[in-house]
Amino acid sequence: QLQLVESGGGLVQPGGSLRLSCAVSGFTFPYYLIGWFRQAPGKERDWVSCISSSGSTNYADSVKGRLTISRDNAKTMVYLQMNSLKPEDTAVYYCAAVRGTYCRTRDNEYGYWGHGTQVTVSS
Repeated sequence: QLQLVESGGGLVQPGGSLRLSCAVSGFTFPYYLIGWFRQAPGKERDWVSCISSSGSTNYADSVKGRLTISRDNAKTMVYLQMNSLKPEDTAVYYCAAVRGTYCRTRDNEYGYWGHGTQVTVSS
């Protein structure tokens, strides 16, 4: 099975930038859809973005234009470039994977998860 490890989280001021990384290990990485989710304290885990095995991307309306997802199949890495960050972006960010060729936005559709990385946007 696949294993995913997030990194790159931290404290950033509003308007700042951060790049999250998701290192993926396992078999047939190019055939998997990778999604980013986030969860703030006391709230549900929300879908943020996804990238398909072919490189197609989708974004939640709340982050569209500010966050960019990408993948490097050769390095088995997925990235989430986060710009113009807002306090509302504060959450634990998770990357997840599922075999597929189209974007999925429900967390129960993903079978593999990382442990998350904390992103805090505050002055």
